[in-house]
Amino acid sequence: MTKLSVNVNKVATLRNARGGNNPDVLKVALDCEIFGAQGITVHPRPDERHIRRQDVYDLSKALHEEFNIEGYPSEDFCSLVCEVRPAQVTLVPDAPDQLTSNHGWDTHRHHEFLSSVVKRFKACGIRVSIFVDPSKEAVEWAQKAGADRVELYTEPYASNYAINREATIAPFVEAAEHCRKLGLGLNAGHDLSLENLAYFHRCIPWLDEVSIGHALIADALYLGLKETIPLYLKCLED
Repeated sequence: MTKLSVNVNKVATLRNARGGNNPDVLKVALDCEIFGAQGITVHPRPDERHIRRQDVYDLSKALHEEFNIEGYPSEDFCSLVCEVRPAQVTLVPDAPDQLTSNHGWDTHRHHEFLSSVVKRFKACGIRVSIFVDPSKEAVEWAQKAGADRVELYTEPYASNYAINREATIAPFVEAAEHCRKLGLGLNAGHDLSLENLAYFHRCIPWLDEVSIGHALIADALYLGLKETIPLYLKCLED
């Protein structure tokens, strides 16, 4: 079964735009669980432009489903993750001022650095996923770094889905099959939506998890969270 982890960064962005605590990130995350989400994802950036450090503490104490914290493994980030010990940490290569994730790690070039970070997190009992582009080389070096899973960066798939979905899914299937061959767990995320998720899952049904935030929250503005989350879960049915 492929789990749906809801990224609540956009909820925090909306809260921070006005100050105060409306919407309440913790309540939204807990409601997402009630409505069927099987995990919650956050990306605490150094400037706290959406998720704040305090959000991470609050969520870690209250969530019932898996908590996934993603981010660039700076010392501050690593210390925070090791302190709260979520079920999973996802390592992304984002610069501190980057608007959003737009590429995966060069896992070969950064092998030594990633290996040391992975070792640190695994010593705390945290499952480690590395954000990668859909290539066999990236997958192989992620495994060599000690990762438990990789997360495939799916924006290129989403951008080209309407043009030629068969062609655009091909490198993702190849990378996913290589993961399965190597015994690596497999996540996916970035710009997955109600339009393109079902086909992605149909082509790669052994996905462990998808992490979706922007599209899901945008859909919820019209449909409501209670109605939106089951629609995404339906896309992941076997």
